[in-house]
Amino acid sequence: MGRTPVSLPSVTSTYSIRYREYAEAIWEIEEEGIPVIQARIADWLGVSRASVSEMVRRMADEGLLVSGDGIELTEEGRHLAAVIVRRHRLAERFLSDVLELPWDKVHAEAEVWETTISDQVEEAMWAVLEDPKTCPHGNPIPGAGYKPPKMKPLSEIEHGESLRLERISEELELDADMMKYLDESGLRPDASVELVQRDPHGALTTLVNGRAVGVGKFAADRLFVSE
Repeated sequence: MGRTPVSLPSVTSTYSIRYREYAEAIWEIEEEGIPVIQARIADWLGVSRASVSEMVRRMADEGLLVSGDGIELTEEGRHLAAVIVRRHRLAERFLSDVLELPWDKVHAEAEVWETTISDQVEEAMWAVLEDPKTCPHGNPIPGAGYKPPKMKPLSEIEHGESLRLERISEELELDADMMKYLDESGLRPDASVELVQRDPHGALTTLVNGRAVGVGKFAADRLFVSE
């Protein structure tokens, strides 16, 4: 049987769904190594910059973040984000592994689940899944004790290297068409990826488990392989 990870008591009932969505977005943007600014949050969530400005002000008043040159979650804000991100990725794993939902569909479904999972349901899901470390796309589940290997973007792969795909950025998961393409192309965690050709614009021709697959620069910067 699995176990419940390092304790992160639920605070989700204290804050509105919108607060949770913003905390999650800030966590994910930061996780990708992207500077967290209001324009980036607006792009990530698909909302207006005016909406982000108002929500950032409200979350700062609630003590969930601080805003200056950039935006940073406070301890309480990070705690809220960790719970939501953890439940989202746990839901993805449950939907994929137990319910056998198509791999490219689980992100959208998990966005619905993440705000409704109770502490008791989460604990039961951990037990059924037997202690998962990552979501099906290779992103770490907060509190699960995941120790990632050394990775680099696929865009930095060299000729002659054949590397293992480890992680698909949350940013790519926001694009349903992209996820369908990755799924159909076999670009899933554990796939073997070898560089065949790189064009002047950074697009790649790769062999994915021996099959030729094209990867544009945007995606190649957001797919991570083990070094």
